[in-house]
Amino acid sequence: MLDKTPGVASAINILNASTIADERLQELSRAVGRSFGLRTYVSPAPLNLDRAFDAYRGQYNSTALLVQLVNAFAGTDEKRIAVVGVDLFIPVLTFVFGEAQLGGSSAVVSTHRLANPFYGLPKNDELSFQRLQKEVVHELGHTFGLYHCHQFECVMRSSTYVEEIDLKRLALCSGCAEKLHSAR
Repeated sequence: MLDKTPGVASAINILNASTIADERLQELSRAVGRSFGLRTYVSPAPLNLDRAFDAYRGQYNSTALLVQLVNAFAGTDEKRIAVVGVDLFIPVLTFVFGEAQLGGSSAVVSTHRLANPFYGLPKNDELSFQRLQKEVVHELGHTFGLYHCHQFECVMRSSTYVEEIDLKRLALCSGCAEKLHSAR
């Protein structure tokens, strides 16, 4: 997470740089809007994925994608999250499901490791979508200044494996919900 001073958001923009169907993105938008109580909408992502590709690792640097988002939307008061279909990393970790500016405007989340076939398991589109919803809310939570939570089922709990994502609810615990309300 990149640190930045928290601000008040007028809306949330879900930026699509994936192959997710439009109707699923609209469903994601509605779930995110309910979670944060803000107008939420979907638009194409102005990302150049090639600029974030690390040939040595065969992955995409999520921080480089965040920088692109911040630069593309400088001066707006919206929160934004890009949904990408590529494998993300930060230099100190093998992979990440997503990354966000702590208290900032931008986040990115990947569908790549959320799908069962990545792990050699049967395809389950509904489970993959539930995981995506949780990770999008989690990363956006960071943009509102929320840290990782120790409550087992809180969506802000850190997840290293998809099984941990599956155990979380698509909701903030009461403590995180109070912090979110105070931050806005």
